[in-house]
Amino acid sequence: MNITVYLGAKEGTDPELKKAVQKLGEWIGASGNALVYGGSKSGLMGAIADSVLEAHGEVIGVEPEFFIKDEFQHEGLTKLIVTKDMFERKSKMIELGDVFIAFPGGTGTLEEITEVMSKVSLRHLNAPCILYNLNGYYNSLKALLAHMIEAGLSSKERQEGIYFAESLDEINGEVICLNCPEGESLGDIRLPGIVVTPETVADFIAQQDKEYEALAPYKP
Repeated sequence: MNITVYLGAKEGTDPELKKAVQKLGEWIGASGNALVYGGSKSGLMGAIADSVLEAHGEVIGVEPEFFIKDEFQHEGLTKLIVTKDMFERKSKMIELGDVFIAFPGGTGTLEEITEVMSKVSLRHLNAPCILYNLNGYYNSLKALLAHMIEAGLSSKERQEGIYFAESLDEINGEVICLNCPEGESLGDIRLPGIVVTPETVADFIAQQDKEYEALAPYKP
C-alpha cells in the first residue's frame, strides 16, 4: 500500500515535530507499506524519508524539475519521479496514493491536502484523508469544517472520509483502510495479527537488522 504524506521542507520550531515524523516513517516502513512524498532531502520531508528507509521500507519521491535544478532532491530514495511542474507533481502523488496523511506543515501542505479533501468529498477519490492533528495543530481547520456544516455550506456526508487523528496510534488503530478486511487497521494489512505500536515497530526493525547482519558473510 502506498501512503502519501504531505509535510514541510522545514523542521519547524517544535522539536517534537521531528520525533513524531520519524515515528510515522518507522511505522510506514515496518508495516510493509511504501511512502509517497515530495522528494526533498530537507526538513521534515527528509526526516520521514530517512526513517522509512531505515525501517527497510520503500520511498517514492515526486519532485518538480525546478527543485531538481536547485538540488533539493533526496538522493537515497527507492524511486524518484521528476515532474515538469507542481500541478503534475500533485496529480502524480494523488494517483500513486492509497491513503493520504497531512502532517503539520505550511501553506503548500494545506493546499495539497485540501485538494485531496475536495476529491474525497466529491467521491472522485475513494481513500482515507487523514490530518495528523499533532498537539492540536489542525484544530482550527477541524473547527472550520464543523462551521461549514453549521452554516449549511457542507454536510457530514460530504466530509465522510476526512479524519483527524491525534496520534500515531489513532492513525494505525482507528482509521480503517478501505482495502482491509473489516476490523483490520492500516498497519495490520502487512502484519496480520500484530498491532503496530512504537514498541512493535522497534522490535521489527531490530529483527530486520539482525537478519541483514547475518547475511553479511554471503555478500559479494
